[in-house]
Amino acid sequence: MSYPSYVPRPPVAPPAPHMSPIAPTSNQVPVLYVIVVYAVVIFAAWVVPGARVVITPLKLFTIGWHELCHISMAVLTGGSVLKVSIDPDAGGATIVSGGHPPTILAAGYVGSTIFGGLFIMAGFDTLVSKIMSFVIGIGLVAPLALVRDKLTILLTVFYEGLLIGFWFIDHGQALRWYCLLIGVMNAFYVVWDIADDKYFHKANDSDATQWAIMFPKTRAHVWAIIWIIFEIAVLIGFVFLGIAAFKRTPDEMYAEAAQFLPT
Repeated sequence: MSYPSYVPRPPVAPPAPHMSPIAPTSNQVPVLYVIVVYAVVIFAAWVVPGARVVITPLKLFTIGWHELCHISMAVLTGGSVLKVSIDPDAGGATIVSGGHPPTILAAGYVGSTIFGGLFIMAGFDTLVSKIMSFVIGIGLVAPLALVRDKLTILLTVFYEGLLIGFWFIDHGQALRWYCLLIGVMNAFYVVWDIADDKYFHKANDSDATQWAIMFPKTRAHVWAIIWIIFEIAVLIGFVFLGIAAFKRTPDEMYAEAAQFLPT
């Protein structure tokens, strides 16, 4: 009896196609949808009278950070801060003397956008969301140094309680959605700022209006478009960074997050 001179080999599977580092995984796609939904919901809540009250602590956090960026740049460019106002209805305002006005004015939208982008990145990973939740906790309380309204204090306690509760939902995974909410609210601050100007004629002008006053040859709505394009571009950049940096499965995120204050 003769035998074949070779041993047949099992079929070899073709090599897996190379996946682009900025292509979202199936676990990351929901984050992209949530970002879009949050943008729509926040805009509605920001302009609807009743809902505006409910999100007051989040608004104060967002406005407070925006004004802090103005304050920081005023000091860094040699100016002095004369007055700071943080109000959920009138908007924020920082009155300075000296410094470099264009840089101070730009710091508000730039700082808000980058700050929001960092929180959006955190929304892709549970461990980073846990760390960033401490920033949220401090940021919600800080504006109370200037606000004494009882309803605002009660709502702040509610949002702080929600933040703490999210630590114990799905091993901290729920914190990702909280971080995304804060991220979108800060990253698109120019939209909310202009909406306040347009729909509620707030006492404190939007930064877009201030740009038009500083450079009168360019109208306020043009400045608004420029800054909205800037924010969208930066947001997309941070989304790509989040996708590339945090390609984790839920189990991998659980394991990593469990090393930091496990719940």
